[in-house]
Amino acid sequence: MVIIMKPEFTGKQLENAIRAMEEGGVKVMISKGAETTILGAEGDSSRLDEERLTQLEGVERVMRVSEPYKKANRKYHPDDSVIDIGGGVQVGGGALTVIAGPCSVESEGQIVGVAQAVKASGAAALRGGAYKPRTSPYAFQGKGMEGIRLLLEAKAATGLPIVTELMSSDQIPMFEECVDVVQIGARNMQNFDLLKKVGRMKKPVLLKRGLSSTIEEWLMSAEYIMSEGNNQVILCERGIRTFENFTRNTLDLSAVLAVKTLSHLPVVVDPSHACGKAWMVEGMAMAAVAAGADGLIIEVHNDPANALCDGAQSITPGQFSALMAKLHPMAQCVGKTL
Repeated sequence: MVIIMKPEFTGKQLENAIRAMEEGGVKVMISKGAETTILGAEGDSSRLDEERLTQLEGVERVMRVSEPYKKANRKYHPDDSVIDIGGGVQVGGGALTVIAGPCSVESEGQIVGVAQAVKASGAAALRGGAYKPRTSPYAFQGKGMEGIRLLLEAKAATGLPIVTELMSSDQIPMFEECVDVVQIGARNMQNFDLLKKVGRMKKPVLLKRGLSSTIEEWLMSAEYIMSEGNNQVILCERGIRTFENFTRNTLDLSAVLAVKTLSHLPVVVDPSHACGKAWMVEGMAMAAVAAGADGLIIEVHNDPANALCDGAQSITPGQFSALMAKLHPMAQCVGKTL
């Protein structure tokens, strides 16, 4: 249940509304937007007297909320959330934020070179896998702590905030110290114990949609993180598993529109993992912007043919530069700045 206050409510009226909700056995979440103040009930709201709450002075209306996610719900938080990921870079609002870099960190020359190239083309942040979850246990698993060190070298050379995937809760202290944005991969989207621990971190979280997860399941995973106090969640659509096998996954751009309606959290799209084919990245990136995405996360490698991981879906720095040139007018068309 949520209470929407009248624009001219007084402090005393707000206190009375909060007290009435708390007497019903719920915690109260207060969301103050540019034009609207909303009181959200956290917990079992079945004991709340809707008629009594509606009659309180200063209350405009009362709504029952059927969705199980509360903190991620736009009804509780009508204004778009804007997440600061460091270095003056924000995701959400009027910005189109592009994150770029290789699937995995391979060497100092590779990651620093790619970081310099994507920054020169307009990327706002650097992605790179230090720990890599792979389908095969025999595939390259990443360079681990050495990969984190190399990402820090790239950050020192370019100033770009770094985004990399957290695989295990025992890595959290290192990530708190070294990483700007903690990525939770598709395979860990419903690792609820990990999500709760990440929710106690003070870092922005990029939460990728699970391979076969519904939109509500995705938002409920965001709720796990937010329920522990970390509201800095960025959602990432990276394609879902369907019967189609021409592409690696099926990019669900309708999810961007759905989530922007259901939630206040920013949404970025990963066309690289979604399609698995480098030649599709440009078209799907532009389509994602047209659909209203707040950002893109794109795999860029200096030598895709010899990449240790996901070379087939990686574009070159030159191709990335050409894509960024096309994204500028596209962003303007949808009212965003790049």
